[in-house]
Amino acid sequence: MSPILKRRLKRFKNNKRAFISLIIFMCLFITSLFAEFIANDKPIIMKYKGEFYFPVFFTYSDKEFNGFFDTEANYKDEFTLNEITNNGWIIWPIIKYSYDTIEYNMSSPPPLPPTLNNPLGIDAQGRDVFARLIYGFRFSVIFGILLTITTSIIGIITGALQGYYGGKVDIAGQRFMEIWAGIPMLYLLIMINSILRPGFWWLLFLMTLFGWMKLVGVVRAEFLKARSLEYIQAAKAMGVKDSVIIFRHILPNALVATITFLPFILSGSITSLTSLDFLGFGMPAGSPSLGELLSSGKANIHAPWLGISAFVLLSLLLSLLVFIGEGLRDAFDPNKI
Repeated sequence: MSPILKRRLKRFKNNKRAFISLIIFMCLFITSLFAEFIANDKPIIMKYKGEFYFPVFFTYSDKEFNGFFDTEANYKDEFTLNEITNNGWIIWPIIKYSYDTIEYNMSSPPPLPPTLNNPLGIDAQGRDVFARLIYGFRFSVIFGILLTITTSIIGIITGALQGYYGGKVDIAGQRFMEIWAGIPMLYLLIMINSILRPGFWWLLFLMTLFGWMKLVGVVRAEFLKARSLEYIQAAKAMGVKDSVIIFRHILPNALVATITFLPFILSGSITSLTSLDFLGFGMPAGSPSLGELLSSGKANIHAPWLGISAFVLLSLLLSLLVFIGEGLRDAFDPNKI
């Protein structure tokens, strides 16, 4: 680790707000990765007639527990539950609901306010809000990270080529970006949504097509500045390949400026997904989505806990990412080296 990088990391750690935000974000994200062990309508592990079963990972039929059907066992069914407890034991997650579990034993029509069994209430479709928030948080962050990675790779490569070669390559790239940026992504998604059923990868592909331009300007400026430096000119005179100069000599320096933008791009990606889900043009209905929960809160004003829960989580998530981004921006500021 170079001395400069050590000083940058030290400055980031000294920024208490950014460093604590990073710790909180990582704790929340790592915890959400184990959502199946926290909120699930299937047991984590159980022992039945001397054998161990792991319903979280495997599917077991009802007949395996002295039932009558070939379909997957319903572990909340009174007969199945008594059969298992009388011949072994069972360990449940903290929350006995998954993001798509529908509660049928309700005292009144949904949505229902928070209770001991449902700490954040039940939404209009009879699903536990807390479970949907856990899965929705994980889904939003993973989608945002993948979208940030794909758009950043395309943007960095495009900006590097434009800045390094300049001339006609730069002009052609700039004119293409001006035309491409004028295409309305929302209208295109609406048209595609009427023809095809959007999914995770399809939505990621479409949003990548229109989100890759965020880093082009930064990387292009760094390459335009670096290509005229003496050591780059010397490398060209020695016959070093352009690919080696781009990826080994200039790109590492350009990445320092782009790193500070990544948390902000991630927060923008999460916001875009939430907005599309809120409008009904994102993931299919029933997916664990913060935008769908916000839309449900808007449609059920008499149940304020729906919108408030999603709003608080989304506000917390975006605030943490912004604080992390501000800390990285200050830590990598070249004027503070």
